[in-house]
Amino acid sequence: MKVILKDDIEGLGNYGDTVNVAPGYARNYLIPRKLALEATRHAVQLFEMEKTKRAKVLAEQKGSAEQFAATLSALKVTIKAKTGEEGKLFGSVTSSDIVSELVKLGHEIDRKKVHLAETIKAVGTYTAEIKVHPDVIATVQVEVISE
Repeated sequence: MKVILKDDIEGLGNYGDTVNVAPGYARNYLIPRKLALEATRHAVQLFEMEKTKRAKVLAEQKGSAEQFAATLSALKVTIKAKTGEEGKLFGSVTSSDIVSELVKLGHEIDRKKVHLAETIKAVGTYTAEIKVHPDVIATVQVEVISE
């Protein structure tokens, strides 16, 4: 079944892509969650008009997103965690922990936009990437210290 994606879906495609998926996946998951719509001739025409409007809006937002990314990149987030011997953590530091620290600093971010290159399971300094805009990614320093 051909569908038009209304959002970026990892492993499937980006906004506006027309992809072939299993009919059950489309009917039971993508369409009810408003992540896609069936690719009929009329829907494709309407979506092309919507896509051009969205491109203009994203271009306008890119400038403010770059400024916000510069602000985030200047930050250093410090997270206190319980540790055992040799600086190993009991558990791990997740993207939710990083987002909660950023909220304390006054920056509201969706946890799904935070990407960690590796799981944080020891004391040290790490980097986290935050997707601020489809074309803009901010890099935040995360320092994990022992309580």
